[in-house]
Amino acid sequence: MAGVWRSGGVRWGDGGAGLVWVGEGRARRVSPIVGGGDIAFRVVGERTCVGARGNPCPGGLVVARGSGNARCAECARLDRVGSVAADGVPDDPRVYRVYLAWFGPGLVKVGITAEEREGARLREQGAVCFSWLGRGPLMAARRCEELLRAALGVPDRVSYEQKRLVRASLPGSGERQGEVRALHARAAGLGGWPESLEPLPCRVVDHGPLFGLDRLVPAHGVVRELVPDGVVGGRVLAAAGPDLHLEAGQGRVVVLDTRLMSGWGLAAAPAGSGITVPVRALRTPDVQDQLW
Repeated sequence: MAGVWRSGGVRWGDGGAGLVWVGEGRARRVSPIVGGGDIAFRVVGERTCVGARGNPCPGGLVVARGSGNARCAECARLDRVGSVAADGVPDDPRVYRVYLAWFGPGLVKVGITAEEREGARLREQGAVCFSWLGRGPLMAARRCEELLRAALGVPDRVSYEQKRLVRASLPGSGERQGEVRALHARAAGLGGWPESLEPLPCRVVDHGPLFGLDRLVPAHGVVRELVPDGVVGGRVLAAAGPDLHLEAGQGRVVVLDTRLMSGWGLAAAPAGSGITVPVRALRTPDVQDQLW
């Protein structure tokens, strides 16, 4: 990675993840994230807004360092226009799928994603296991999502802090897949599904091997924010959703949420540079955190 680039986030494919880099003229390149490989970069300048919906921020405004969203207030508002998550496109003609995602014992959520995206959304969220529940029009999928959330007593979000706390102590593949199958059976047996939604059989996909979660050791901390001239470097132990678990020297394991990289100028640093940016301890979320 010669010169200064900006992070375009993590891109998940069927075979794994890659870090997207954006250079001058919006040139893009992807660095595959390989378990056991090294990552090392130095932070350059200040963090500026990444713009909205493929367009640069008109003001190039400086944004908060510790947020996962590198957008100013106006660009954040524009980015939500037409967002499915914000119910901005109720007449979206695409087919949607309802899914059941498992992140750890008792950490389950129901959500929807466009069928054309296949399982990309689940990999982006760091779902350890998932199964499809049904497919159909957007609003039918949304009604089914709300029905199942209420009936099964599961949220539509699980915080990343919760996911990080349990990744190093997950049960084996058979046990976690069994929990997904049991919940799928409960969901399938409920009445009130929208008529236009087609139920789908339980076929559990387990991302544990893809993420590198086998024999993962507990993290000692999480990068709180990036700072000018700060360095992040380490050996990749696992990658799940936007999180990289890095061995940063002397047995210390630190989680880097790659969303914190967006908006910064980043330059290559020597391998083995360690981590000089602020790091905080993992913490147990409160009740509100568990929903968001």
